[in-house]
Amino acid sequence: MSILHHIDIAYVLSGFLVGFLVGMTGVGGGSLMTPLLILLFGISPAKAVATDLIYASITKTGGSLVHAFNRMIDWGVVARLATGSLPGSVVTLLTFYYLGIDSEVVSAMITRVLGVALFFTATALILRPWLLRTYAGRLGGTSEGSTRAYTILTGAVLGVLVTISSVGAGALGVTALILLYPRLPIVRIAASDIAHAVPLTLVAGVGHLVSGSINLWLLASLLTGSLPGILLASAFAPRLPDIALRLTLAAILLIVAWKLLF
Repeated sequence: MSILHHIDIAYVLSGFLVGFLVGMTGVGGGSLMTPLLILLFGISPAKAVATDLIYASITKTGGSLVHAFNRMIDWGVVARLATGSLPGSVVTLLTFYYLGIDSEVVSAMITRVLGVALFFTATALILRPWLLRTYAGRLGGTSEGSTRAYTILTGAVLGVLVTISSVGAGALGVTALILLYPRLPIVRIAASDIAHAVPLTLVAGVGHLVSGSINLWLLASLLTGSLPGILLASAFAPRLPDIALRLTLAAILLIVAWKLLF
């Protein structure tokens, strides 16, 4: 009974909604969960980001295990991304710690970075077909060494962005990988991106956890709703056109970005 007393139905329903949308679109976990916690529930930006990072590491671990079992993950791509993202995350966390930035300053920065990240995520979703037609062939023709360097650089950018705002590992990561590896099947790109997100969100989340920024009961409530939501969505996703899902999610992210920035 004491456990049920701590589970908040509003957070459970929010987790279900986000889980359902993530299951339908494949992206949007951090893009939706963090703004939802900030704007709807009044959670501080730092605590919202920290909670979402641990939430993402748990939910994406399950997806990674399934993809690994089906041999869909390109571990070489994952290793390249992690080579850039994990140090990027650690450096960002250490910078916050050693500079001792005031909590209000951190909250304001997170809100701004989150708004900008959501804007670029929505733009990437809208322009993905054009980006693929314009740049995929060009980038796909680069040398192996250049592709490796670009992948590590992409990982570093994602590491900083995800650690600050919890946004970027999904839509931005997938879009970058599609451009860098146009010959790699989409399912393997998505699987590799999910696998890479697990250690990244775990490292960033643990860094925030050390500072006491995570509400564990809030996390439990979100997971209680999101896991069934993701499972249910998997039954409906194949029936809906990709463009409808992509543009709907992009519209939601643009609205949220506007509210955060203005």
